[in-house]
Amino acid sequence: MISISLCMIVKNEEKVLRRCLDSLKEAMDEIIIVDTGSTDRTKEIAREYTEQVYDFTWTGSFADARNFAASRATMEYIYTADADEYLDRENLEKLLQIKRLLFPEIEMVQMLYHTVGKYNTVYNFEKEYRPKLYRRLRSFVWIDPIHETLRTDPVVYDSQIEIIHEPESNHAGRDLEALCRIGLTEEHLSNKLHHMYAMELFRSGEEEDFKNAIPVFQKTLSQENRSIDEIKEAFCVLARGYRILGDVAGFFGYALKDVASEGCAEICCELGRYYEQEGNAEEAALWYQNALTETESILDIRTSGEIPKEGLKRCGISIPDDADSSAS
Repeated sequence: MISISLCMIVKNEEKVLRRCLDSLKEAMDEIIIVDTGSTDRTKEIAREYTEQVYDFTWTGSFADARNFAASRATMEYIYTADADEYLDRENLEKLLQIKRLLFPEIEMVQMLYHTVGKYNTVYNFEKEYRPKLYRRLRSFVWIDPIHETLRTDPVVYDSQIEIIHEPESNHAGRDLEALCRIGLTEEHLSNKLHHMYAMELFRSGEEEDFKNAIPVFQKTLSQENRSIDEIKEAFCVLARGYRILGDVAGFFGYALKDVASEGCAEICCELGRYYEQEGNAEEAALWYQNALTETESILDIRTSGEIPKEGLKRCGISIPDDADSSAS
């Protein structure tokens, strides 16, 4: 049987922390909770479950806080959890079974992360695999019978454990503010954060968030090492941002650059919105139809489904409720 350290970073989680810890404590051999500045009863609740409650001065990086928590762990494996997630009994039993039977060569266990729909601010799907349980100290092994090399990729097991993520509120505003700050201050936004920033803008961004994002995604277009996908993401964000600003030249400049390549549903919807706002329902309907049937979404799956359907209805065009887009 393996041993597990639960490592958490928290701030003002008094409403949900007990639910999380009650659902996990049976499977844990050690609980480590790192607080990044709570002003409520979070630390008091945490001390009901463990003596290992630490303060950590916030650096602006969740990774720094995670690494600090992991540095206090002493068990074979580390399980990471956020306070607003929990396991039901069925999935706790699955975790206990993994604890009893996990093969020693497995270094990482992924689990299905299920975010309640109304608070799913980034992804186009309800469930996704995330690494949740991993070996604290890794053993390196030589592989290949000739030209031997060290195995650097972890041995990963995709489990059927489903974690329920049920936040008390929408974190999109906090996340978008942080992503904007990083994008403005870092010389190069990583591919992952670039994609997540663009997705979260289209899933949850307010008009002000798009305006703030303009210099970040303009920077993308000045960087030679950016992929075609990242350039298209920038076109989408910039087209929306300039449409919001009422800068017609800027809007069409970025929208048509995308259309001149393959085009995507996000840009078609932006063109549909523009013409709809201009009172040109016929032209708006053409672009909504393109979004629905001729292009695919790259950031928000709704732009090839419900958004153009609603746009077409506003333009006076009836479509069946069960009409499918080619991108679904």
